[in-house]
Amino acid sequence: MTGELIMDQPEVEPERRLPPDRGLSPWALLIVLAGVLAGLGYAVLGGTGAWRVGSMIIGAALGVGGLLRLFLPKASAGLLAVRARGFDVTMLILAGAAVIALALVIPSGR
Repeated sequence: MTGELIMDQPEVEPERRLPPDRGLSPWALLIVLAGVLAGLGYAVLGGTGAWRVGSMIIGAALGVGGLLRLFLPKASAGLLAVRARGFDVTMLILAGAAVIALALVIPSGR
């Protein structure tokens, strides 16, 4: 029996595989959302003319999101990682710059 194959043994079940880590760490997105909410809150509750500073805070939060996406690995960037890194960084920084530029360009009310 030394060279024979034993055919009566049951097959070993394959290992259960876990789904790949999709990097759903919420911290990077929560930092950006906290900045946007802080800017929105300041713009609404800050009184007359506070919308400009609130808009700048929102734009800065979007810029921080772009920088977080640029420097953090995909697993740590979490839900900021939507598409390719270059696309995400470009869109977040452009959106932040556009909000800040609009806040600076729009003339003050009377």
